[in-house]
Amino acid sequence: MAITLNHTIVPAHDQEASAKFFADIFGLTYDGAMSHFAPVRINETLTLDFDNRDRFEMHHYAFHVSDAEFDAIFDRIKEAGIAYGSGPFSQDDMKTNTWNGGPGVYFKDPNGHVLELLTRA
Repeated sequence: MAITLNHTIVPAHDQEASAKFFADIFGLTYDGAMSHFAPVRINETLTLDFDNRDRFEMHHYAFHVSDAEFDAIFDRIKEAGIAYGSGPFSQDDMKTNTWNGGPGVYFKDPNGHVLELLTRA
C-alpha cells in the first residue's frame, strides 16, 4: 500500500469562515461542521480539517493542480480581489510564475496561511 496523507489540521481564527473561503476559492464543497472540525474534502484521500485556535503560526500549503483547475481557481482569486504573487517572497506582486514550464501562484487565506498553486511538479 502506498502511504498517503489522509487529513491535516488547519488552524483558523474562524473555522467555518475559513472552510467556506477555501471551498469557494478551490471550487470544492463544504458540507458543514463535523465533530469540532470544519472539514473540506480535497480529493478521495485528503481532507483539510479547519479548527479554531486563538494563536498559531502561518503554514504553507502547496497544491498540484491541472492547467484547467489552475485557470478556474486563479479566476476566482482575481474575482475575489485577493492579492497574489509569483513567489514565496513576492506574494503580492500580482504576477504568476512559470516554474518548470507551467503557471504557478501564491496567495494568502484570511488566516495568513500561504496557499500555492503549481501545475508542474
